[in-house]
Amino acid sequence: MGPEKRSPGVVILLSVVTCGIYLYYWIYCVSKETKEFLGNDQINPGMEVLLSIVTCGIYFIYWFYKYGKLQAEMCERAQIAVTDNSIVYLILAIVGLSIISVAIMQSQLNTIWDNTYYKPQM
Repeated sequence: MGPEKRSPGVVILLSVVTCGIYLYYWIYCVSKETKEFLGNDQINPGMEVLLSIVTCGIYFIYWFYKYGKLQAEMCERAQIAVTDNSIVYLILAIVGLSIISVAIMQSQLNTIWDNTYYKPQM
């Protein structure tokens, strides 16, 4: 079994319903799954969440850029079209539309998981 596929709509809904609390859980999960997929020991999911909370969300803006770059690396490893949305994520987060970045990012992760872990066996 691989990382969890999540519906972007459900991620948005849970983030709104929980007044953003679910978003911190999502950051942790995405950070952990990225760390495991890339085998990158420099990624610390707990620290990502802590920095997002302590900086009142400012680090979260940078997190989108950082993880956009990491997702591009993940696409390459999954042997799918490399999509670097880091600047898009960053701009959306700066203008207060980070929830759109969440949806795009989760959709991209689902594509990576589909092409890596959930391929039909031949």
